[in-house]
This record gives sequence, C-alpha cells and structure tokens, in this order.
Amino acid sequence: MVFPEEDFEAVVEASHAVVDEAKAAGVWVFGGGLDEDGEPVIVAGHGTVTEGTHPGRKVPNGGCTVLEPPSREAALERAAKTAVACRCS
Repeated sequence: MVFPEEDFEAVVEASHAVVDEAKAAGVWVFGGGLDEDGEPVIVAGHGTVTEGTHPGRKVPNGGCTVLEPPSREAALERAAKTAVACRCS
C-alpha cells in the first residue's frame, strides 16, 4: 500500500466500507493483516523453514481476505473493490 500520508483516513474508510459491504452481502469469512514487525519465512511442504519471502518478492504479502461469493465473477468484482479501496494489488 503506497499512498500519501494525508490519504490515510480515506483509505481506512474505504477499506472498512468494502468489508462492511461484504459482511452485509453474507460473503465475508475472514480478513487479517500481517504483523510487519515479524521477519518473513517460507515453510516448505516437507517442513524446511527458509528466511525471507517467496523468490522474486521484496516484501511479504500484506494480508488476506477470505470470501465465499456465489461465483467467480462475483469474486473478481469483490477483489477489484478491495484493491481499489486499499490502493494495492
């Protein structure tokens, strides 16, 4: 998320509105961010722990949102709304 500091409140309001809309629509399951103070690691399927992020990534993923929309099209619409509200991919 990269935006001017003076836009912080607008981003907070927009992201909360998207969450509230998803909850009202009955598709919200879970959402959460990562503790940015923690150092990222990758845990492989066989249990090996490696310091850092996925290859080609400079920073860890900022969080996640889990929804249960009725279709792929609805999921993509909600993903687009979330990206716009949070000003990030």
